Formats: sequence, structure tokens, C-alpha cells
Amino acid sequence: MKVKVLVAAHKQFPMPTDPVYLPVLVGAVKNYKPGISYQRDDEGSNISAKNPYYNELTGVYWAWKNLKDVDAVGLVHYRRYFYVKKPFTLENAAKEADYVRLLAKHDVIVPTKRNYYIESNYDHYVHAHPAEPLDKTREILAKDYPEYLPAFDMMMKRRSAHMFNMFVMKKEQFDAYCTFIFGVLSKLEGQIDISGYSVQDQRVYGYISERLMDVWLYTTQQNYVEMTWGQLGGEKKIQKGINLIKRKLGIGKKQTHF
Repeated sequence: MKVKVLVAAHKQFPMPTDPVYLPVLVGAVKNYKPGISYQRDDEGSNISAKNPYYNELTGVYWAWKNLKDVDAVGLVHYRRYFYVKKPFTLENAAKEADYVRLLAKHDVIVPTKRNYYIESNYDHYVHAHPAEPLDKTREILAKDYPEYLPAFDMMMKRRSAHMFNMFVMKKEQFDAYCTFIFGVLSKLEGQIDISGYSVQDQRVYGYISERLMDVWLYTTQQNYVEMTWGQLGGEKKIQKGINLIKRKLGIGKKQTHF
């Protein structure tokens, strides 16, 4: 089985050495600088110019349209990887054999769920971002993808989800996932105006897609398995928790990424 896992990055950064990983410069139409040898997401059919709004999904789109002769496709981030052991270092990032082993029994690999504990997935989103895009997404599903609506409503009430747009999928599942995700997001683009949003909130399509991963997983009843994820340098969990509470109480700046 030939597996290729994209490592989304917007700048030069140390990368894992296992050949399963393919560093991809996302937003390359603006982010490329001489000397960066990563695969660019502005080659072939692409939406590289939409990176400020789609985040790492511009790399996913590039792979969907241009990556050939592979049996499975995945995405991780330049500081966030799948792991089978600690510590969470580049050297310990999951290897090709780890992915092949899991894909022998499952069609999709996703990161272990992130738990929010004190609020639902819906509340977590609207306490950090404008509510309109998420509410409009529900309207789009109700009108154009009604079979996905029950899972969406269920996920909005839950307090945990598979986040980060991280995954490894067999090619058939990857194609189906991309058809759904980019289909919904293209409709959403035509129904909201983000020109007045902050730079952070303009990344809305990437944020919405995170909430759609489980909607797709559960609606299509994918045979999936969870895999441990970790962040290089660790997470600022205490600060994240404080900011979560502040957002819930409406105190201070809605800081979600730091």
C-alpha cells in the first residue's frame, strides 16, 4: 500500500524524514520564498490563493486534484503529528508502517477526540467566532445534503470532536470526503460575507471543515480508528483552558490560536 501524508506548512520548518511524509507549502502563491523545496499547493488545479480563508485545506485540495498513484492520502501539520509513542518529537512521528498497519483493518484514521467539557461544539465555536457561517452551514446541509443534517445536529450538541483537519484515508474515502467538504464550502462561500471579519475569523472555511469531519464520518458510517496526536513543544493547556473560560464568559479578546 502506497501512503502519502501531506505536512501542511506555510514556511520552512524541520520535517520528519520518513518517506511517507510530503511537505506541502500551503498558500504557496503568496508564501513561497526562494529555497523552499516543498511541494507547492499552487501547481496544477488549485485554490492556493484561498489559503487565508481555507487554511490547510488548500493543500488537501491540491492533493485531491493532483496527487496520483497513491492508495491512501493524509494530512498533518508542521507542528502537529500522529504518534504511536512519546515523547512527541519529529523522530517519533508515526511511520509509514504504522499507517499501513492501521489501514489494513480500517479505511480512515483520525486523531483522538478533543474534549471541551464545559460547552458543546456549537457553543465552543460561537464563543470564538461569528455564528453566521456555522448557522448557514446547517441551512446548506438541510437544503442540499439532508442526509447529513442529523449528524450535524448531533455533533453540535456534543462536547467532543475529531479536530484539526488531520486524517489518513484510503483513496476512495479521501475522494468522497473532499467531494462533500468542498461542495459544502463552495456553497457557503456564496452565502456569507467575510469582508468585515478579523484576519483570524476570515479563516472560517478551515474552521467549518473541522466541524464537518465527524458529520461526514458518522453519516457515511466510515470504518475509522483513532490515533494519538501530539504537538511539537507541547500544548499550552493551561492558557487554552483559561481562554476557553474567558470566551464562554465573554471576557476579553476571542483568542483561539497562540
